[in-house]
Amino acid sequence: MSARDRIRAVAETLREPRSVNWISEQADAAWSTTNEELQDLVDQGQLRRVEAGKTTRYQPDYTRRLFEEIRTLIQQNTREELRSELAAITEEIEEWQATYDVETWEELEQSLADGDLASADLRERRDVIAFWRENEEDRRLIKHALELYSDVEAAREQMSDVADRATS
Repeated sequence: MSARDRIRAVAETLREPRSVNWISEQADAAWSTTNEELQDLVDQGQLRRVEAGKTTRYQPDYTRRLFEEIRTLIQQNTREELRSELAAITEEIEEWQATYDVETWEELEQSLADGDLASADLRERRDVIAFWRENEEDRRLIKHALELYSDVEAAREQMSDVADRATS
């Protein structure tokens, strides 16, 4: 991976605003290269610059990221595939609810404090909590994708019509 690729990879995984120095260290890249690449990412709308006192930090544009994820779901899946995945996620969550006699992953997390659980049970519950949280995020994205599916299809058709007229 080139230095610029490493910088982009680090920038894409940011969960909180970070400085050029921090990103440069994580990417094992020169400060000047990192600063240049971050400015390019800001200009492209992929990152936002956040002023924190005298320090400039960078964070992903979370709105853009959300819409890109939804767009990708729509482009790579049919409506039926999205519906099937939504059903599978719901079924898995319902199984966890029945297995652990809880309604939410937060309730399952609270059960970790039970002094009666063996270490294997604790690990299993921690893993389930992580998967449950991921499933809830995926479910949220899939629901958005299904809600916007018709609008995106209509926009694609309109772009196609415009392109056809331009070439005719």
